[in-house]
Amino acid sequence: MHKVLPFHANISNSGSSQEVATAVERLIESQASDGWEFVQIQELTTSIAGSSGCFGLGATPGTTASMSVLIFKKP
Repeated sequence: MHKVLPFHANISNSGSSQEVATAVERLIESQASDGWEFVQIQELTTSIAGSSGCFGLGATPGTTASMSVLIFKKP
């Protein structure tokens, strides 16, 4: 059995990579306390469809979005 959780770090302009590391560590520890073992962090990219608008007016192009997910498993 596996569990996949999204992870998005928000830091300020004066923030540091240590803040991101601490946020990841907290998420891993919270899942460990529920019996989940951390496996890996993975970057996923997905396509977001654009819209054709109404008769072409207001059309928007498609885009891509990336996100990080943490993968856990039950030992």
